[in-house]
Amino acid sequence: MDAHAQELKKELDATLKARRDLGPEYEAALVDSFVEKVDTQVRRRLAEERLAAARGEGPYAGPVDGNFGERFGFAIITLVLAVPLSAIGAAQTGFKGMVVAWAGIVGVNFIHAARLRSARPDSLD
Repeated sequence: MDAHAQELKKELDATLKARRDLGPEYEAALVDSFVEKVDTQVRRRLAEERLAAARGEGPYAGPVDGNFGERFGFAIITLVLAVPLSAIGAAQTGFKGMVVAWAGIVGVNFIHAARLRSARPDSLD
């Protein structure tokens, strides 16, 4: 059991003892107080994990990529455009036209991803 869990267990034990001593009329106030302490602990722990992840430590560490919004937006736009491009390609030349349209979509996404990767300062290339 880690330190956070032990601290919360002590708080719960203290809350239950106080409930026995004070009686059920204070139960709501005691529960609210305990929930507030749990909320504080959860927020503190999340902040610690985010800070550790930003430093590249901990279980959620990974490459911090500032291009997520651009990549996500580009992917959404190409998928939205894929529908009419596929329909036009299929209407004009059948299955071959649809394959060509999707090859173009994949190619554009590949070039975009390669451009973003080469623009990263921490690229291993």
